Amino acid sequence: MRRADLQLLTAVLPTSLAFTREHLRAPLTLVLLIAIPVFFVLIFASILGDFAKALGGTLAAQSATAISAGWAAAFLSGTLAFFQVSSSRGADRRLSAAGLGPWRVSGARISAALAIGLTVSAVAFLTLLLRSGIGHPLHAAVAIASFAVIYIGLGALIGAFVKGALEGSLLIVFLFSVDAFSSPEMTSNGSFAWTPTRSAANLLIAAGGGQGSPGADWLGMAAVAAGSIAVALGAFWFAARTRA
Repeated sequence: MRRADLQLLTAVLPTSLAFTREHLRAPLTLVLLIAIPVFFVLIFASILGDFAKALGGTLAAQSATAISAGWAAAFLSGTLAFFQVSSSRGADRRLSAAGLGPWRVSGARISAALAIGLTVSAVAFLTLLLRSGIGHPLHAAVAIASFAVIYIGLGALIGAFVKGALEGSLLIVFLFSVDAFSSPEMTSNGSFAWTPTRSAANLLIAAGGGQGSPGADWLGMAAVAAGSIAVALGAFWFAARTRA
């Protein structure tokens, strides 16, 4: 490892750990990390199934339970990423101006966001596993984590341009609702086949039913997840570099 890379890692790692502790030290946040995945898997799944029937979709009960774990990871990760940007913009600019630089600040922020997202994904996965079992556990785990990563990108992007906490939160809820209720097998209308979580949802539904998935879904999910990380990194950099 080059000396410059080692110095970058030495600067980013402690800051990333501090950012992670900043979010997890609140008791309410810790409660929500457990309560929301449980709520989504145990209750939201039946709501998805009812809506699918009303919209002419074919979402089975097992598939609804599986995909609800992905939505739990997405909703929490996206919301926390939004607040990472919107509530820490001033502090991040000061850290950047103090010598850490916008790229190091954004690297620490994205590392913290991914760590929290993977924690949420693990809770959602375990809840799903205990609730109904999974035909392909590894496929499901990767798909749930991808939901989290994709929404980290969306949440960070919204946080970079929407300063109001209420406005940003409502926008995340709106995008989440459109995405969730137009996911695969939710409706017979194919107008929303372009939603960012489409490939991850296909994988998670198939994994919940014990079926394999085509390579196109894996490639699509990987491409969107990689793009979301790049978007999130850019959003954190933008917030750390510009004035409020």
